[in-house]
Amino acid sequence: MNRTPHKTTKPADTHFMRRSYIRKKICRFCADRNLKIDYKDSKLLRNFVTERGKIMPRRITGNCAYHQRRVAKAIKMSRIVSIMPYTSVNY
Repeated sequence: MNRTPHKTTKPADTHFMRRSYIRKKICRFCADRNLKIDYKDSKLLRNFVTERGKIMPRRITGNCAYHQRRVAKAIKMSRIVSIMPYTSVNY
């Protein structure tokens, strides 16, 4: 069996392609030491919950592992005490 190798072609405008740079997200709690995670602060915790009521992951929020665990714990505590809803109101 005589097989010929497949030829690959490059796009014509490879030198004109621009690379988009994604800025690294930093943990807002590490950056601002005065910002405290509290289960009673629903205004702050809503930034870490989706419209559906799910807790956002670290890769989206930019939190470090330590503060992400604390945020998740505070959101769960806030739900238990009925400060925040488990799901969205218009579900």
